[in-house]
Amino acid sequence: MTKRLFFYCLLLLQIIHYQSFADDSLVVRQIKIVGNLRTKEKIILRDMAVKEGDILQKAKLTDVLEADRKKIFNTNLFVTVKVISEEVDNHQIDVIVEVKERLYFVVLPVFYLADRNFNEWWYERGHDLKRTIYGIYGRHSNLTGNNDQLKIRAEAGFIPNFEIAYSTPYLDKTLQTTFSVGAFYGINKTMVYRTSQDKFKFIESEKRQRERLNLYIILARRTGFFQNQYLQITYTNTQIADTIARLNPNYFLDGRIQQKYLLISYSYVFDRRDNRQYALKGYRLSFDAIKYGLSARDDINQLSLSGTVSQYFPLRQNFYYNYSLRAKASFPEKQPFLQTQGLGYRNDLVRGYELYVIDGQSYGLLKTNLKYRMFDKIFDLSHFLKVKQFNVLPVAAYINAFFDVGYVKNNFPELNNTKFANKWLVGGGVGLDLVTWYNVVGRLNYSINGVGEKRLFFNISREF
Repeated sequence: MTKRLFFYCLLLLQIIHYQSFADDSLVVRQIKIVGNLRTKEKIILRDMAVKEGDILQKAKLTDVLEADRKKIFNTNLFVTVKVISEEVDNHQIDVIVEVKERLYFVVLPVFYLADRNFNEWWYERGHDLKRTIYGIYGRHSNLTGNNDQLKIRAEAGFIPNFEIAYSTPYLDKTLQTTFSVGAFYGINKTMVYRTSQDKFKFIESEKRQRERLNLYIILARRTGFFQNQYLQITYTNTQIADTIARLNPNYFLDGRIQQKYLLISYSYVFDRRDNRQYALKGYRLSFDAIKYGLSARDDINQLSLSGTVSQYFPLRQNFYYNYSLRAKASFPEKQPFLQTQGLGYRNDLVRGYELYVIDGQSYGLLKTNLKYRMFDKIFDLSHFLKVKQFNVLPVAAYINAFFDVGYVKNNFPELNNTKFANKWLVGGGVGLDLVTWYNVVGRLNYSINGVGEKRLFFNISREF
């Protein structure tokens, strides 16, 4: 009797388990990819958590497919990505990935400003068109269909330069490791030779004042969907005219006119943002270590460490909040002017201080934003534009309020008569962000800084 009761109980449990599976679970029979005319299927499948044969819960199916859609879109290979499911029978589905590829091969004229940003050129340099760089830029961002890239850039104007670089397809069977190699050569005539009162000081000349040669190799490794590591080795040879060394003996230190060195750098990035183009949810962590000079023959011996933490939070009713905390420390205390960079370079700045460069060996920076999404639409332009990579126009607009705090530590403030280093910096304001084609983000901000300066600032960039 006991054995029979046990048998009936076991049979009942199996029936319940089968019924639960039939009601709640789905088996992925196959994954179909549509629209990839050039991109290899393995590149798309690599970014998907869903695999053939997986068992998925019906209740979570939409969320799982949406997560994979975002990861595929973040490869920057496609204009649009759709990931949907088709029911085969009661417990089997096919997953359909529909992509529209970008225009991979591009040869474009180049025209941009030589100054740090539009605002410095407009307010400080009298929007002089002589301070522009022009030329030709050619790039194939999917040369063999493996997400490999070849780029060539030849430019003239304010800073003549030439660069060629190639990023290989994935080196290993797991599609995790890539290798890049490149070379850059640039010439400066009119150039920055120092800062004073946290502003660039230029020397204007018709003769060459600086020549730079960079040769570099980069080994990149991607672990999982969100972790990336980069190891870079660079050889740099920079020469300046005697005039620059006289005007600023600290340009290379001790009045030298040449700086040669090997550099090794390591970067780690953990990126769980929903969209690298313009994130609204998730977080990003990064760490960078740079060692200038690897032997006694190098002309510089310096170490730089930096890290960033950014988080993005969706709030209620189209409101979003994000912050970014960044810190940098470098050693030794006495450094060449060329390698002493605090706030004001790239996007590391307290908003409201866009016209200043605050040199220092170390700094801390906190940036905060509160945003409201006014609209987010995709416009169909197929009636006007027949090129498929451009016949849809995504446009999103956000109004935002921001507040930033920063601090730059400068161990030798007398060298550039700084007025903002070794002091707390605060800035805030309101702005409008427009996000559109090919990761282009336009920003219009009205800012006020800690010394009461008020200005309207404009910036356009391509986010990656």
